[in-house]
Amino acid sequence: MKVFAISDLHLSINNPKPMDIFGPAWEGYWEKIIADWNEKVSDEDIVLISGDISWAMRLAEAKPDLDIICNLKGIKIIIKGNHDYWWNSIGNVRKCLFNNTFAIQNDAIKIGNYIIGGSRGWLLPDSTEFKEDDDKIYKRELIRMELSLQTMYTLRQNDEKMIVMTHFPPYNHKGEDSEMTKLFEKYGVDAVVFGHLHNYDRNQASKLIKNDINYYLTSCDLVENKLIRIF
Repeated sequence: MKVFAISDLHLSINNPKPMDIFGPAWEGYWEKIIADWNEKVSDEDIVLISGDISWAMRLAEAKPDLDIICNLKGIKIIIKGNHDYWWNSIGNVRKCLFNNTFAIQNDAIKIGNYIIGGSRGWLLPDSTEFKEDDDKIYKRELIRMELSLQTMYTLRQNDEKMIVMTHFPPYNHKGEDSEMTKLFEKYGVDAVVFGHLHNYDRNQASKLIKNDINYYLTSCDLVENKLIRIF
């Protein structure tokens, strides 16, 4: 069983939104991802998708995008991104999923030797985009992340690898500590996958080992539209 990750797919199957306006990395990007996915992934493997899945505004509109993911090989696990406005209640989202596809929201799931959990996250307080209104959201996301980590810790019975999925970067562009990274260290997380960053963030490392935790930036346009192998 292998674990792969990719994020920020920004699908719009029924109402096409041309992504190539954001740069050449987006030209034919979905076809490239599908080709790489089919080459690498077996039905026993896990693929983590850390948010910004669909441009849709409502769940019914996102269903075709979710369907195409569900029909791919492997065990697919998704979390919410900041652009996933269609993601309403977790129960409704889970009702739309099939073929070994699961949604994580402030909780966790155990698959084989892996325990996977997480929460969306939010902008960090030292971000230039962080405003007064963001403080309440950030603190709420810290609580939600710890709930997920507590569940993961409870599920851990042996030496299972603990992988956190989050959408927003858990550290700043300098790779400095944050309250979020300290939570990961507190609960003994092995790896963290995230996205959100795009073309203008090419100076951000796609992999960083920080205090014995492996961090993976998996936004598809920054990883050449290829699935990233975790561990």
